[in-house]
Amino acid sequence: MNFEVEQQVPLEALDTAVHNAQEATLDLLAKIISGACPRISRQAKTETFNRLIDLAKTGAWTEAAFALIALELPLWRVRRLAYENGEWLCSLSYQPNLPMAFDDCAEATHEVLPLAMLCAFVEACRRRHAMRESVSTVPRIQPGPGQIICCENYR
Repeated sequence: MNFEVEQQVPLEALDTAVHNAQEATLDLLAKIISGACPRISRQAKTETFNRLIDLAKTGAWTEAAFALIALELPLWRVRRLAYENGEWLCSLSYQPNLPMAFDDCAEATHEVLPLAMLCAFVEACRRRHAMRESVSTVPRIQPGPGQIICCENYR
């Protein structure tokens, strides 16, 4: 199984692939890593990355999902895992210390717990990407002239 970044998969396609999956597979994990994980792709030969792959290969998909979140989104936390009406709900939070009413969580549901976590992970990656794009479109302010003059009258 090749986990190198070969081709960028659009996040919308990843989201669809994870939502439509019936079970977590190594192929699905490879798609997620190649499409949504630039941080992990730089760590491809580390012990932590190898642990993630070993967890996936042994079928420990919930632990693998936790490891993937910790590797790629170290500032995000699993805020809530709940099972209701035959589906798992996973909420990932960038600001877990905020009250739930004010937190803008990345949430997803799926019938299979690891897939709910992976869906929420893809949504969090989409939000992270949108935050980066919005920050990069702000024009930069150039420094002013060498001397600054105060024009206020302080009588």
